[in-house]
Amino acid sequence: MSLNEKLSRRKAANRKLVPPDKLTIMDRAQDQLAKSGITDTCLREGDQAPKFRLPNAVGQIVSLDVLLRQGPVVVSFYRGGW
Repeated sequence: MSLNEKLSRRKAANRKLVPPDKLTIMDRAQDQLAKSGITDTCLREGDQAPKFRLPNAVGQIVSLDVLLRQGPVVVSFYRGGW
């Protein structure tokens, strides 16, 4: 099974755990983002991310350059509790 298939199954399973009112909000936000055209300028697989510094989950500023010296990096943006 490919990673995309695994992710699709996981997404479907996770949606069953989210209350309908929250799904409505999440789906609406996703639709608004798609309609905004932002996906036309997003990084794609294989693109190099720009250098950046952002706060981590506990508020400490982290640098992509520093993290990459330690190995691969996964960036996740948390939009908040719906």
